[in-house]
Amino acid sequence: MFFPRRFLVSLLFLCAGGGVASASAQPKVGDPAPDFTLPAATRDTILMSGIRLSDSFGKAAVILAFYPADWSGGCTKEMCTMRDSFEELATLQAVVYGISGDYVYSHREWAKHLSIPFMLLSDHDHTVARAYASYNPDRGYNRRTVYLIDREGNIVYIDLNYRVDTQDSFNKLTEALKALR
Repeated sequence: MFFPRRFLVSLLFLCAGGGVASASAQPKVGDPAPDFTLPAATRDTILMSGIRLSDSFGKAAVILAFYPADWSGGCTKEMCTMRDSFEELATLQAVVYGISGDYVYSHREWAKHLSIPFMLLSDHDHTVARAYASYNPDRGYNRRTVYLIDREGNIVYIDLNYRVDTQDSFNKLTEALKALR
């Protein structure tokens, strides 16, 4: 039987104890947010050493916005909504991390093209997306999901069906963020 190299590497990683939460252990509101470190990019910079989620704890609330792919229509709309509301989100003391399976080089060019002022994190093997029940194995991409994590590192809001065709999902997210104050 033939197994792709990527599958075998993932299997070895998980068997060695390197994995994060499984899909059956999906995080819930009130749970501590699974920590991770991922390479990141802004419109100006690539950080191969990465961003560690827990480094934000104690400083600000964190919005994890999982999305399928850079350069696609729905994802552009989602990230532009976050971009256009960036000052409001900052006033509410939140940082935004967009997360997809794209490489940091694509993230940097896309962030530059759209003037995205926040970090885009590269979860190329979808380990973090799986830990946050945000991976669609049938398509091989992240699902569009949003998590809000409070300053203590606990999940306070989850939207596993984040929509970009209306402002409803974004409005619910900002209401949850306002409730933290």
